[in-house]
Amino acid sequence: MAEVQYEEASRVYPGSPPVRAVDRLNLDIVDGEFLVLVGPSGSGKSTALRMLAGLEDVNEGKIIIGGRDVTHVPPKNRDIAMVFQSYALYPHMTVAENMGFALKLRGVNKAEIATKVREAAGLLDLEKYLDRKPKALSGGQRQRVAMGRAIVREPSVFLMDEPLSNLDAKLRVETRANIAELQARLGTTTVYVTHDQVEAMTMGHRVAVLKDGILQQVDTPRNLYDQPSNVFVAGFMGSPAMNLVTVPLTSEGAQLGETTVPLPRELMSEASSKGLKEVIFGVRPENFTLSGQGIPVTVDLVEELGADAFVHGHSPDGGRLVIRIDARQSLTQGSTIRATPTDPEHLHLFDPSTGLRLSSSRAVPADAVAGGSTSLSK
Repeated sequence: MAEVQYEEASRVYPGSPPVRAVDRLNLDIVDGEFLVLVGPSGSGKSTALRMLAGLEDVNEGKIIIGGRDVTHVPPKNRDIAMVFQSYALYPHMTVAENMGFALKLRGVNKAEIATKVREAAGLLDLEKYLDRKPKALSGGQRQRVAMGRAIVREPSVFLMDEPLSNLDAKLRVETRANIAELQARLGTTTVYVTHDQVEAMTMGHRVAVLKDGILQQVDTPRNLYDQPSNVFVAGFMGSPAMNLVTVPLTSEGAQLGETTVPLPRELMSEASSKGLKEVIFGVRPENFTLSGQGIPVTVDLVEELGADAFVHGHSPDGGRLVIRIDARQSLTQGSTIRATPTDPEHLHLFDPSTGLRLSSSRAVPADAVAGGSTSLSK
């Protein structure tokens, strides 16, 4: 096991202008931690992982594994093991042969290879498949074989690049739970890349959010959800996304159409000190309640999800809102409901010029790194 540090690490592709796929990344990953890199396509998350693996050059800064500078060390000498999106199994080999192949190349004796393969197979519930070829396995079983191949090497760091992308929805849920449980049992430092914020929230000890190669925020899943440092993180973490609408400020609060939402005094004071005439107003779908005095919302669509339902609608000024309700409440398209934020503590306000949250809305974690502005329209 080992600590991992990115220190001002950048990957720059030549061009006019040059493309900074990863831009001055500073990130410390502690020994035994499960850290998830998450972001949309093109955010630099896979590039950052490949830099750690030695598959991409580091043009600026450095990368350290276990106290050793590995910035220019070949991949085979970094003591890492990588699990890719594709299983990349040898079709002519059995499960046992696939799992033990890297050890065979190292010259490890057959008895030790067999022991390590059996131990890994036991962890992954693959004992009864050791004599099968990959074509006789399901997608989930093949992915477990790929993980077993990494485990037998006993690396200092596991790297996983969207390993669940090729699995169906049900199997993804099962396998992500298996991976998290396995990492907890092994205690090996793990860096996991995904574009799926649900995977990130459910698997990682901490989550690092990237956008355009820049680290936006790194924190526990709960703090990212409750205390996003900027508009991008607020809108990216959570499904459905946080409702974000640019609204004017009055002396009494945020003005949503004809409805005024009262704001805490400290928020009003901070907005006034910044000279803000409008703010980006954020509230998550679950933090609304239906009442007779709230914001009028015309129902456009109701998504039924069993116990809950999500109402997609618009307010009179055209602002789009998503509200979570009890699925037993019967609503029809075109009807009008009134929604009220449940608690001022669950309101999020952001400066529209920078995209940064107003600090009084919640304390921002000390290790959060703020990103740039994000434009929103009503």
